[in-house]
Amino acid sequence: MRQLHKFHGGVHPPTHKEESTRTPIAQAAIPSKLVIPLHQHVGNRAVPVVQVGERVLKGQIIGRPDGRLSSAVHASTSGTVSAIEMQVVAHHSGLPDLCVTLIPDGKDEWIAHSGVDYKQTPHTELRHILRQAGIVGLGGAVFPSDMKSYSNKHKIKTLVLNGAECEPYITCDDLLMRERAADILRGAEVLRELLYAEEVLIGIEDNKPEAIAAMRQAVQDDKHQFMEVIAVPTLYPGGGAKQLIRVLTGIEVAAGVRSTEMGTQCFNVATAYCVWRAITFGEPLLSRIVTVTGNVDRPQNYEVLLGTPVSELVKQAGNKPDTNRHIMGGPMMGVDLPSGAVGVTKATNCIIEASPALFPPPPPALPCIRCTRCADVCPADLQPQELYWFAKARDFGKTQEYSLFDCIECGACAYVCPSQIPLVQYYRFAKSEIWQREQEHQAAEIARERHEFRVLRLEREKQEKAERLAQKERAAVAAKPVAPTPAPALADPNADPDDTLQMRIDAAVARAKEQVAATEPPKNTDALTPQQQAEIAEIEARRAKFHEIASHAGADDESPKQS
Repeated sequence: MRQLHKFHGGVHPPTHKEESTRTPIAQAAIPSKLVIPLHQHVGNRAVPVVQVGERVLKGQIIGRPDGRLSSAVHASTSGTVSAIEMQVVAHHSGLPDLCVTLIPDGKDEWIAHSGVDYKQTPHTELRHILRQAGIVGLGGAVFPSDMKSYSNKHKIKTLVLNGAECEPYITCDDLLMRERAADILRGAEVLRELLYAEEVLIGIEDNKPEAIAAMRQAVQDDKHQFMEVIAVPTLYPGGGAKQLIRVLTGIEVAAGVRSTEMGTQCFNVATAYCVWRAITFGEPLLSRIVTVTGNVDRPQNYEVLLGTPVSELVKQAGNKPDTNRHIMGGPMMGVDLPSGAVGVTKATNCIIEASPALFPPPPPALPCIRCTRCADVCPADLQPQELYWFAKARDFGKTQEYSLFDCIECGACAYVCPSQIPLVQYYRFAKSEIWQREQEHQAAEIARERHEFRVLRLEREKQEKAERLAQKERAAVAAKPVAPTPAPALADPNADPDDTLQMRIDAAVARAKEQVAATEPPKNTDALTPQQQAEIAEIEARRAKFHEIASHAGADDESPKQS
């Protein structure tokens, strides 16, 4: 018997799993249209590669990966692309995102596809297949599996397969393990090969005895070495990756540390199943198992094409008229959908039809009484009441000091709060504000760098222009002919030094006069004609006569005064 460990906190909410596990998985009907978001994974949004009006086949890529951290998106069935536009998607914010609307033709016609032998295929090619097949984590994180299955810096000893499915109402993994256990283990074998893991531990909560039995039987039948199915205690949120790793291995993954650094990696059982289908048969991720439960006549699990509108899916389960909202996920961490028109995504593991009787409106929040119950149940060992106060006061620096981003938003704190404070909403608000400020800061830094670069560029261009002008001036001076300088006369060795100095001075004065004469502009009386000279002489004669008359008149004025 393997020794199990405990993690801090946890709660025991009502499970409500029996209602949707009474019947096998059903195939959901092809809807009237598919609304397929191009951003169904962590990382960059896929880039559309189809045009409006184009006919596509089932499995055809309609969105190629963009960048290193991204994943492909495919047509879930054959049909015609009717729109590529922004539409409301399943997200906390309720904001729109780029989607491809596909009108099915009912033929469900596949593209040509085939698989490979993973034992004979290089790991690089296997990861490329997973990337092009759009395989992401189906436990809720939707992290691209090709990136997660890459192990270079750290040696992976233990591959953990997550079948805990701890949140109430959700049973999609339970039914998948009951009905397709062998394929899940084959996918786990592929992942173990990619990670070079030494062992595979499959953790399943002990409230799923049928799934535990099916998985153990599959391990025994296929004689999978280094695999072990382990029943873990039912405790929410025991299905979190860090919590399950702690329970199975005793390794506590610290804040800011990845599990791979501790020699472990965790995948969801549904992800392992899709990995096997992609590698062995060349099938991209086009559908997933979704639990439809809550205020419906026939709670059940369906295999649903990605992009199926939620409103059309819940009709197949017999939704009741008093339904007032749709919840994607469980009641603890789920998202209230903005509309029933949003499409099912890779992250959609459950749709709960809510009604006032099933989920009555919460009572008004009361002041915090500092009972510390929230701290007692927090699986991340945080101080939720302190985070609440700081978030409410918009002191986001303090929230980061108290490790806000270590919060997994499990909702355990809000579940036990006697004051009915929506604690998780405050944490989400604080995180979004911090992210927004960081984006603004990054944008300001980019703008500052661009401004500084522009100033440097203008200064460099100014210097280059001045240098070019200087080069032109030097080239012009070099091209101008220079008059030869006469050689200085040899000094007489017997001459008087004073006479020699005077000769040099006289020569310098003569040169200066020559330079002045050369630079002095010509007068307007130079080079006159004989007629012009005669006219000037006549004018000068009259001027002299006038001066003579004026001088005689002055003498006559002085004579009476002298007498």
